[in-house]
Amino acid sequence: MTDRSPDLTLDQVTLTVIDNYLTTTCREMGLAMMRTAYSPIFNESLDFSCVMFDSRGRMIAQAEFCPSQIGTIKYTVEWMLEELGYDVYKPGDILLMNDPYRGSGHVPEHTILKAVFHEGRIVAFVANCAHLAEPGAKAPGGLAGDATDIFQEGLRIPPVWLMREGKDQDDIWKIILSNHRTPMVSYGDLKAMIGSVHVAETRLLNLIRSYGLDTVSAASQDLIAIAERRMREEIRRIPDGVYEFEDVIEDDGVTPDTSYVIRCAVLVEGDELTADFTGSSPQCAGPMNATYAVTGSAVYNALLHLTDPTIPRNEGCYRPVHIVAPPGTIVNCQYPAALVGGNTEVSPRVTDIVFGALAQAIPDRVPASLGGTSCCFLFGGTHPDTGQLYSHFHFEGIGWGGRPTKDGNSQVIVINGNCRNTPVEIFETRYPLAIESYRLLEDSGGPGHHRGGLGIERIFTVRSPEITVSAIFNRMLVQPFGLHGGRPGMSSGIHVRRAGEQAWRTFKEAFGTTSPSKFSGIVLKQGDQVRIIAPGGGGWGDPLKREPERVLRDVTEGLVTPTSALKDYGIEVSETAPGKFAVNPRPPSRKGEGERSSPPNPSLTGGMGEKGKYLSPTLPLSHSPIPGGGQGVGEWIERDPGYLSFDVYNCAYCGKLIPRRIWMEELDGKRHPFCNPTCHERLVHRREKAVSSKQ
Repeated sequence: MTDRSPDLTLDQVTLTVIDNYLTTTCREMGLAMMRTAYSPIFNESLDFSCVMFDSRGRMIAQAEFCPSQIGTIKYTVEWMLEELGYDVYKPGDILLMNDPYRGSGHVPEHTILKAVFHEGRIVAFVANCAHLAEPGAKAPGGLAGDATDIFQEGLRIPPVWLMREGKDQDDIWKIILSNHRTPMVSYGDLKAMIGSVHVAETRLLNLIRSYGLDTVSAASQDLIAIAERRMREEIRRIPDGVYEFEDVIEDDGVTPDTSYVIRCAVLVEGDELTADFTGSSPQCAGPMNATYAVTGSAVYNALLHLTDPTIPRNEGCYRPVHIVAPPGTIVNCQYPAALVGGNTEVSPRVTDIVFGALAQAIPDRVPASLGGTSCCFLFGGTHPDTGQLYSHFHFEGIGWGGRPTKDGNSQVIVINGNCRNTPVEIFETRYPLAIESYRLLEDSGGPGHHRGGLGIERIFTVRSPEITVSAIFNRMLVQPFGLHGGRPGMSSGIHVRRAGEQAWRTFKEAFGTTSPSKFSGIVLKQGDQVRIIAPGGGGWGDPLKREPERVLRDVTEGLVTPTSALKDYGIEVSETAPGKFAVNPRPPSRKGEGERSSPPNPSLTGGMGEKGKYLSPTLPLSHSPIPGGGQGVGEWIERDPGYLSFDVYNCAYCGKLIPRRIWMEELDGKRHPFCNPTCHERLVHRREKAVSSKQ
């Protein structure tokens, strides 16, 4: 909105009504997309997000759709407005962008932005971000598990005008749709996105007509201030200190037998929190890299899960949270690295790592690790019934980690998604695959006082002459970790059984792929089968403390086998009649006869280990981008992003790519780029603290 009148004071009722109206409008945007889109990833999976910004690009409202997009769209819209300017829009203009190196999560996620005008001036921006099922990559669906650069991952689109003054820009539409395997589906989904922002514009103007622009603008600014104050209060409740944790990405789909460490130190100082990823592995050769926006979004996601859910979800939530991600690492890759898996796999791993770090500070609020992979299975080809090309991105629900007060949820989409998978009936109607089996996997949840949620098994059969498949999975080697004595969840898997064969094999065994979990372009024939195993969540707390009646219920409901009940929980359960079970008198010691195997990385077993230790509040963070000391006088400079080069500037403190306006300040006789003067001040403060801690 516009700047508020200094004399305008709003009561709590008005603030609440306007906050709910803005949030409900964002939800209605999503409903409009769901009801008008062409692809199941929109109308069934809900892989999109809807957000509103004021006239200065500050987020004022969002709906509860896809968390990873809600976080990245903050950076995407900032870049779009900075690159093109805030005053170049006309009524009816629609802007489109999907470039990950300009703030998007990955190439399939496209962002639509529209300026809202009232009485001839811009009063807000409305936007949505959505995952198109076909982005024009080397593999159908766009997620090639063996991509080695961004150019293999689809058509990158900088900020371009999709509509000008309400009229389609036909040349832009032709370029986009000519590069997609399924142009009609992409056209329908993009039109659904455009319709969604039209809905938001109408609703927002109705609100302004009802309350007046001054009141709505003042409410938006007050709500941002309230969100910031309340988030600072939440952070202040976390004990000051530095808390470290790490986990791994098992492989990158390209480099054999190589894993990549993501290391995070969470610094809590008063009412501010910094997540520092210094020490993480360099960016990889394959697509398992994340941009700064993806990493930042995952950190925000973790904090929003652990704080008061009634805090207004707007710009204010993010202000006390800072991210340091060194450029050139797996959590802040540099152009032109492949990165399509960062948004599906690195993002939930980062959230889990922040959970693991904060579990040391607030153990009564943090869950164990969730399954931690989107189980991305993509396929495409020519439909035998229609002769038309098709493409689909399928993901699975996983087990979530046990919680301090209850078990983890079973078969829920990964934490950065908040999506739904495609119903069997829709799936089989639209695509030439038959689903033979779809079930929860017993014993897949990590044992604990509060058990991890269960993963699933799904088996497909190919019913067309051939189909091309790709995949990006994780957690096949390193199991989801437990916390506070809880044990790991079961790992994931993707296997193939060729027509006429009996045994399941990994794709590496059957086709010679570099990775068993990340590949693209594999051609299957009619009668071949694919089995997906989605992992379970880690357990929370000592499984031997789980109440016998809860173990009995798990066995009765088929979630835990009698063997696991005795082995993992020390409870002997026997079948007294078909489908009827009873707990036998338990031994006095209630010791299990064995333990579930630990994950390959022993530091993650049961939660923290050596890498989960609490560190002294006076210990400085390890990263110091610019050695030495000194402080100069800074100035703002502007650069033209241009078209013939891709020169980039990373902030010398946090590592974020800077769109257009750069704060240049001198340190140690050299000028360095920063996002803003605050980042410069933070770097100076951290260096001073590091020096004082050594004295």
